[in-house]
Amino acid sequence: MAGDSFGTLFRFTSFGESHGPALGCVVEGTPPGVPLDVAAIQRALDRRKPGQSRFTTQRREDDAVEILSGVYEGLTTGTPIAFLIRNTDQRSHDYAAIAQRFRPGHADYTYWQKYGLRDPRGGGRSSARETAARVAAGALAEQVLRHLLGTGFLVRGALVEMGGVAIDRARWDWGETVRNPFFAPDAAIVPQWETLLDGVRKDGSSVGAVIEVEALGVPAGLGEPVYDRLDADLAKALMSINAVKGVEIGAGFASARLRGEQNADEMEPDGQGGVRFCSNNAGGILGGISSGQPVVARLAVKPTSSLLIPRHSVDTAGQPVEVVTKGRHDPCVGIRAVPVAEAMVSVCLLDHLLRFRGQCGARALPR
Repeated sequence: MAGDSFGTLFRFTSFGESHGPALGCVVEGTPPGVPLDVAAIQRALDRRKPGQSRFTTQRREDDAVEILSGVYEGLTTGTPIAFLIRNTDQRSHDYAAIAQRFRPGHADYTYWQKYGLRDPRGGGRSSARETAARVAAGALAEQVLRHLLGTGFLVRGALVEMGGVAIDRARWDWGETVRNPFFAPDAAIVPQWETLLDGVRKDGSSVGAVIEVEALGVPAGLGEPVYDRLDADLAKALMSINAVKGVEIGAGFASARLRGEQNADEMEPDGQGGVRFCSNNAGGILGGISSGQPVVARLAVKPTSSLLIPRHSVDTAGQPVEVVTKGRHDPCVGIRAVPVAEAMVSVCLLDHLLRFRGQCGARALPR
C-alpha cells in the first residue's frame, strides 16, 4: 500500500527525507556470487549529487554510500542489500517561512490532503533528494546485468532539450556527455545552455528538459504480456521520478504522425542466421517484449517549482498568500535527472531479465 517499492523479482524499497538524518534503500532479489564494485556505485552517485556546477543546486552533499548488508568478501550473498546515504548539509530554516503555505507546483497541497500533515523541509519525502537511493539501486542493477549479459550491455543517457532549446542530432556524440555539466551529446549546444541557465537563475526562475536513455545489449524476449509489458514497466519506472510529466518509447508521439509503412520497422536476414532491423521506431520493444534492438526512451521533466518569483497560493487555513521559495534549488532539475533515469532503466531491465529466467529456465537468451 505504501508505494515505496519498485520491481518484482529484483525489487528495491527506498526510505528517508530531504532533511532527515539519512536516506537509502533495501534491495532484494540480487543473485548471489556477483562481484560488487562499491567504487562504481559511488561514481554513479557522484554523477547525480548536487553542487557540481553553477547550474545545479549548491547544496553540498558527499552522497557517500554505506553498504550495511548483503555483501561478503566482495560478493553479493543473495540476501537483501541495504544502502545508506547520510544527509550532511540540510538548511531546514530556509523553509520556515512557508511551513504553513502551499508552494505552487509542489506536492505540498496533495501530501497535506492525503496525510493531514506534511514535512515542509525541502519537500520531505517528495524531494528529488530521494533519487539518490534510486541511483544506488540502479548502479547495483547495472553491475548484475553486465555480469549476466556480458560487457556489451550498457545503459546511457543524455539531455537532448532544455528550456525549449534542442540539440542538433547530426552532431550527436556520446563521448561529449562526460565532458560537460549537462550530459549533452552536442558540444555546440553547451554555450547556449550556459547562457540560458545563467539568465534563468538571475531571474529566479527555472526551465524544463527532455532526457533520452538507451540500453544496448538487451536480449530479445524480456517483457511479460499483457499488463507487465516491458515498455509499460519502463514508463512506470521513469514516470515515478520526481518532476517527470511524460514518457515515450522509440518514436513515441512522433509515430502518430507517420504512415504505417514508415513506422513499422522492416526486417531482413543478417547473414548469420539471425534478423536485422532496418529502423527502430519501436524503441526495441514489440508487443511489450524486447526485440534485441537498443531500448530507447525519452522523458519530459517539468521546470523546478521552487522559485524566487512571487506566486499566488493559499495557506493551510485557506487564506490567499504569496509564496517565494528561498534556499538552494536547481534552475533545471532535468540535468541531475539523467543518471536517475539511467538507474531506473537498469532496475527495470534486471527485474525483467530475472523474470525471464524464472519462467523460461535454462533456455538460452536470444541475442
